[in-house]
Amino acid sequence: QLQLVESGGGLVHPGGSLRLSCAATGVDFRYYTIAWFRQAPGKERDAAACISSVDATFYAESVKGRFTVSRDNAKNTVYLQMDSLKPDDTAIYYCAARNSPICGLTYDTWGQGTQVAVSS
Repeated sequence: QLQLVESGGGLVHPGGSLRLSCAATGVDFRYYTIAWFRQAPGKERDAAACISSVDATFYAESVKGRFTVSRDNAKNTVYLQMDSLKPDDTAIYYCAARNSPICGLTYDTWGQGTQVAVSS
């Protein structure tokens, strides 16, 4: 059974960078599409980025040009490199997986989340 564990969150100043990791166990990871979602206080959870099992990527407009999603199938890990961080990026970040080659709207497996706070 697939399990996901996020790490790498923390407190950073505006303009700073963080790299989140999503480590997968339990299945052959390379067939799964992985998305990063985020939920800010009082707001709905939204998709930030996605990388498919065939390495196609998707970014929300709010993060395009600042965030980069990548995967290392040998390490069963997906990364989210976040640069030029803004206070509006403050949220709990979740990774999620679906057994599909396409970034979509629904995901079957979720991690527990990691907190990112951007503040001066």
